[in-house]
Amino acid sequence: MPTAQDILANLVQFKAIGGGKSNLGIINWIKDYLEQHAVDYHLVPNENGSKASLHCRIGPAADNGVILSGHTDVVPTEGQDWHTNPFELVDGGDKLYARGSCDMKGFIACCLALVPEMLVADLKRPIYFAFSYDEEVGCLAGDALAASIMATYAEKPRFAIIGEPSMLQPVVGQKGIVFCETRIHGSAGHSSRIRTEVSAIHEAARLIFWLEQKMEALYEAGQIDDRFTPNHTSIHIGTIKGGIATNVVADECSFTWDVRNIPSNTIEAIVQEFKAYCQEREQILQQRFAGTKIETIELHPPVPTLDTPLDSPVVPFIQQLAQQTELHTVSYAAEAGQFSNAGFEAVICGPGDIAQAHRANEFVAKEQLDGCVTMLRRLIKALEQC
Repeated sequence: MPTAQDILANLVQFKAIGGGKSNLGIINWIKDYLEQHAVDYHLVPNENGSKASLHCRIGPAADNGVILSGHTDVVPTEGQDWHTNPFELVDGGDKLYARGSCDMKGFIACCLALVPEMLVADLKRPIYFAFSYDEEVGCLAGDALAASIMATYAEKPRFAIIGEPSMLQPVVGQKGIVFCETRIHGSAGHSSRIRTEVSAIHEAARLIFWLEQKMEALYEAGQIDDRFTPNHTSIHIGTIKGGIATNVVADECSFTWDVRNIPSNTIEAIVQEFKAYCQEREQILQQRFAGTKIETIELHPPVPTLDTPLDSPVVPFIQQLAQQTELHTVSYAAEAGQFSNAGFEAVICGPGDIAQAHRANEFVAKEQLDGCVTMLRRLIKALEQC
């Protein structure tokens, strides 16, 4: 039977770039693999059918099963200094190089490699696979995938293990995230008329400063959570575009920004407060130029935080599977919060180091893949005994 490395070599060939290319190639490969083992599956397509999530059940239709969740999309490679073909698995001795090897096709490969063992096991509770699309651009499929699992099966799964790279350390908390774009429309004119025209760039600078000050105000008010690094909600400006010449007042400017919130803060409150400030500024500037307009759009629905209680039964369960007692939190966003909101007790635990994600020459250590396979074998044994 193929090993996790064998399967990973197939999975990394599919250029399922989040938000861009379709993921149907990799989903079809997984479908074929499941069909070869007579495993029924269900698809959850997007609105135009160009992408799809997949979920399936292995084992009896019994309550309290365990979901193994991962995303099939990856981030782009353009502009990065790759030393190898990023869409070909390269064996570097103790490391396997390719885009997605760490984040997070390695986990999916481990799940699929153990299908034959899952099928012959005497499972008392089932194992579910849940593989999504467009996680990398805002976890766009997580809610629908979790909802479909709840609606499809008569029984109810209990635990969800999201296999994001955590070095196989149990993770019980994650930050939430939202990407936003703010667009300012002012009035063009000669730069000598800066106090008469409305410069979209000047106003963008004011709004960016407000966002930075909001982050500092939350911190100074004691809104911190030392489980995370950094230990506060962060607000970051990623891009800014505007202007046509040094001596022309810019009538258009836009910038993109993100919020990564700790569980005690809410993205919605921060965004709404910012929008209220923008409305105040818009009204003031319209006295100078009536056509002034400021709008902020959320580029995806806010991704919820994960804050699994320490007394949740999933905590000792994942500690036993991972053979690790220390619990962790992460500052990246993942679909774990969405599965938690859907009613599953969720944790993050998967192979690879998040420090390798999204960068050139991404790799997963072979020992991490082997460790993940061992962890999933413990899962099989645990579900045979309960």
